[in-house]
Amino acid sequence: MKPQGPEPRPTGPGGKLGVIVGLMRRPEGATVVQMSEATDWLPHSVRGALAGAIKKKHKLTVTSVKTDAGRVYRIALLTVAEAISE
Repeated sequence: MKPQGPEPRPTGPGGKLGVIVGLMRRPEGATVVQMSEATDWLPHSVRGALAGAIKKKHKLTVTSVKTDAGRVYRIALLTVAEAISE
């Protein structure tokens, strides 16, 4: 029998934001074009989601590096001190 009460909520963003975060957590990161194709969003919507929902709302640290393939975005890993303070 299933226990009564609310379902546990997943941590972090879900839906298309979760897809973007998943792409950026890969070791190779993701470009705006890759995130745009994965979500069917326009590039300006992906950049807006990075700045608004992912950085501000979910407080994830996004890093970017300019490469020959374009700018590659990644979710920065927490240091031990940052993880303890949360």
